[in-house]
Amino acid sequence: MKSLKLVLALMLCVSYASAQNKPNIVYIIADDLGYGDVQALNPEKGKILTPQIDAFAKESMTFTDAHSASAVCTPSRYAILTGRYSWRSRLQQGVLGTGDELEPLIAENITTVPKMLKSAGYKTTAIGKWHLGFKFVDDNGNPVQVYDGKKVVGPAIGSTVPNGPITRGFDSYIGFHHSRVMKTVIKDDKVVDKMPPIEMLQFLRGHAEDYIEKASKSEEPFFMYLALNSPHSPVVPSKDWQGKSGMGAYADFVMETDDVVGRVFDALEKNGIADNTLVFFTSDNGCSYPVAKVGKLEKEFGHYPSADFRGYKSDIWEGGHRIPFIVRWPGQIEAGSENDKLICQTSLMATCAEITGVTLDDNTGVDSYSILPMLENKKAKTDYNVVIHHSINGKFSLRNKKWKLELTSGSGGWSNPTDNKAIKENYPDIQLYNMKKDVEETTNVYDKHPKLVKKMTAQLIEIVENGRTTEGELKENDVEVDVFKTGVTKKAAAH
Repeated sequence: MKSLKLVLALMLCVSYASAQNKPNIVYIIADDLGYGDVQALNPEKGKILTPQIDAFAKESMTFTDAHSASAVCTPSRYAILTGRYSWRSRLQQGVLGTGDELEPLIAENITTVPKMLKSAGYKTTAIGKWHLGFKFVDDNGNPVQVYDGKKVVGPAIGSTVPNGPITRGFDSYIGFHHSRVMKTVIKDDKVVDKMPPIEMLQFLRGHAEDYIEKASKSEEPFFMYLALNSPHSPVVPSKDWQGKSGMGAYADFVMETDDVVGRVFDALEKNGIADNTLVFFTSDNGCSYPVAKVGKLEKEFGHYPSADFRGYKSDIWEGGHRIPFIVRWPGQIEAGSENDKLICQTSLMATCAEITGVTLDDNTGVDSYSILPMLENKKAKTDYNVVIHHSINGKFSLRNKKWKLELTSGSGGWSNPTDNKAIKENYPDIQLYNMKKDVEETTNVYDKHPKLVKKMTAQLIEIVENGRTTEGELKENDVEVDVFKTGVTKKAAAH
């Protein structure tokens, strides 16, 4: 009996030591923060002060060719949490809107990052924006009206969310669904409050700080998914930050976002867990041109939210999806290092799995490659041979280390020329850019490389039809995926 007790005690010690050796993991995801909005990434054309993120970058590895899985919000968040491109789901373009909350985009049988980390002994929490679909019901289980076709009318305090974040792997949740219903505060599975949007960012900061303080006293590692509401619309910097930039409300909101990120880092330091915490800082897509009033920022202040890249949020061009991606892990990642290798946010799932010793099954993270080797050695080789980009209009692009193929005549989004305008002006159906020589995507060379266009188009089709990018058994997409949208035909792309 004594020997059995000794064995059990040793097992508990080993289990505890193993848990203690696993890092806490924090995702901080800004909303519509452009690559060039971070001054450290855009020193010449970035005029908004971001001292906290800049200081963070000096302690971290900064990826300069990192991409969200989509140029808009819902699909990029889906990919971050599942390691699967969102166009493999029912969402083929755009985002989930008000009134689309009937079914979550993440199916119940899909393994998410928090589900995976719970299997490795982690406590998990989500704080902030969800925007992945759920419904509101009353005490009798009847749907609660959110939108009457003209304006947001609910849901009422006390309404239940039966299929939100806590049903997709998170132990706890506090936040809101998306910007049009930001006043509605949800805790776990209940609507608990109504809040002016101007208070939301600091509300999220406070909850992140509180969670870190409580989690630091636990023996279990934790995963915190912190999805900020800023600097997305409504652009509502709090009173203390209004006018701070001298460049308008959007710049003020970026500065406040920067400060909130710094407060999270301070909380990790204050509670003595910064050295054992892996932090990923990123954005869900590029800067929103109309919301930020980019024309004024560029002309009056010389601030370029997309830095030297073409396009903005929604677009297939780089400004739509090349995003800040900065990773800090003291003692494991070289401070102040820079990595120019091509990666995508789908990488987060496989990376966290490798770090925590979880073996992903064949159905999980089908588009996710671990970047742990690159975090440990910036010169390490990568399994990322290609990344697929997706615009708000559902237009596809295939990118490898040198070339970028875009199956659309225009931006694929809001920037000019839009797809319709490009078609009317007889632009080619295809764009091909040499990203080594022309990162600004100024010279379309599709007609000079017909064999390459044909090869890359075939490769894109194969990846889509295989149901996965990674090695393994072929999978089915949730719906039929049309690689060729309006204005593009298979015949044109093949030639």
